[in-house]
Parts: sequence; structure tokens; C-alpha cells
Amino acid sequence: MEKLFPVADGHCDFLYGMVERGYELAAPKKDQAIRLDKLIEGGVKLQLFAAWIDMELDKNPLNQCMGMIDAYYRMLEGNPHLTPLTKDFDINGDRIATVLTVEGGEAIEATVSNLRILHRLGVRAMTLTWNDPNRLAYPAAKKTKKGLTALGKEAVLEMCRLGIAVDLAHLGDPGIDDVLEIATRPVFSSHTNARALCDAPRCMKDEHIREIAKRGGVIGVNFYHKQLTDAKTATVDDVIRHLAHYIEVGGVKCAALGSDFDGMGRYIEGLENSGGYPLIAERLIKLGLNEEQVSDIMFGNLYRYIINFA
Repeated sequence: MEKLFPVADGHCDFLYGMVERGYELAAPKKDQAIRLDKLIEGGVKLQLFAAWIDMELDKNPLNQCMGMIDAYYRMLEGNPHLTPLTKDFDINGDRIATVLTVEGGEAIEATVSNLRILHRLGVRAMTLTWNDPNRLAYPAAKKTKKGLTALGKEAVLEMCRLGIAVDLAHLGDPGIDDVLEIATRPVFSSHTNARALCDAPRCMKDEHIREIAKRGGVIGVNFYHKQLTDAKTATVDDVIRHLAHYIEVGGVKCAALGSDFDGMGRYIEGLENSGGYPLIAERLIKLGLNEEQVSDIMFGNLYRYIINFA
């Protein structure tokens, strides 16, 4: 039997599915990717759960966020197999550690004091944008030359002070530059691929990969085909190409995983859910990495980063 490497996944949209589609971890619906049996099967020991703010819903952003935070705690209460990540988490135990995050700075409704409330409620990472401009920053999707607003800069500084990790996913290049200029703690990107391999605005430039890595941050490769390849269909090998590129540009300690499960309509064959993670470890071994390096990419790098915010 091949070794089952522990896995840390930097991003999924299960909480949105819980609120809007009735997803349940232990009684999954047909189209649901994050499911308890597959988390266990794939060796997941750390899962970040994002509260994604959907600006097309007729609900104000903070209320949306609160609904998903409520869903997060209901999920924990209903699934004793899960536990919030703490500094004494036992990776060798049988539980899966969880971290609550926010995707979309709209959630704070242009009020920095709301960051302090979210931190008290357990939020430990937040992206400043999703795909639309907001009061904090401008997104990658718009190919803008604008970065952080004055309020966005204030929010970044407060996140660093509080201990909410600044997540650069979805942020435009000028915004990433702005964050790197002022952040007082290492930053990360939960689910972002390499632009050198796929020329999509949501993918990251080498200079940013290098700078994030130099400061002790990590970048999680996502499994969305339009950010993995210019071809119509992505494969596990495309995931490996992006991981290998991160290793080449930023070193092995910056490469991580951020699936984006439950946040896309089409999946890679073999990576339809968390049960497919051993395929990635197997390909990394074939690439020539040793077990320690593979363990870092699959789990250790993201774990060592985010535990500083637990």
C-alpha cells in the first residue's frame, strides 16, 4: 500500500453550499465535492473553509458572512471528526483540523471594526476582493492598474495586527504590490496558479511568487481548469506543473494546495473530490521529490504558515 501523505487544503466553498444548497458533510449531495468520507480517504488533516461573499445575492455582505460563520460552527457541532485548528493539534490523531476564512472583503462593509468582530468569531484569513472592485481594493479579474484604497491599506494593517492572514487570491497585481509594501506579517495566496504557465489574470506573476516565498508565505495551487491550462481540459499533470513552477521560482517551502472544491462546475478527472489527493503525492514522487519535500507540499508548508494565526 502506498504511503498516505497528510493533506492541507487552503480553500473550499463548502460553507456557501451549506447555506445556499443544503450541503451536509456526512450526507453529501451528488454535486458536492467536500464530503467527510472523501476528506478521510484522501488524508486531509487540515481544511480551510471560506465564507464566500456572493454579490449577486439579495443579502447584504455582512449578513451573508454571518450566515456562513453560523454554518461553520453547525458543521463542527454535527461532525465530531472535525476540530478548529489550535497550536496543540495532533496531526497523528484521527481528527481533521479546520480554519475559518472569508473570501471577499465586502464582508466587512467598509468598516475596519468589523475585522475585529470577525477575528473574535474565529476568522483567521481573508481575501480583500473576489472578482469585483470594492471599497478595499481592485481584483485581478478586471486587469486594473489600481491597487488598494486607503481603507484597504488600513484593513491590511489591522489584519496583520489582529492575526488575520492576508490572502492575495483574486487581488490584482497593483494590489499585491501594495500589500507587499505595507504588510507586517507574511502573506499567502490560498488558491492561485502560475501565470507563466497559464496567462490568466487570476494567476500570479513570478516576481510575486518570489517575494511571497522570500517573506515566509505560501501559495496554494487550485484545480480550476481555466487557471491551470489554456487547453479545454486540465489534468493532474497540470497541477503538478504549477507546483513544480512554484518550487522552481520560490523554493519547495512555498508550494501548497488550495483546491477550490465546491467553487467550480467542472473537475479534473481523478480530482473530483478530496479522495484524489494521493494522485498528486504519487506524481510528485515521480517528479523526483523526496518524501520530506512531498510532505511539505501536501501539508507542512500551509500548516506551518497558518498555525501562526491559530
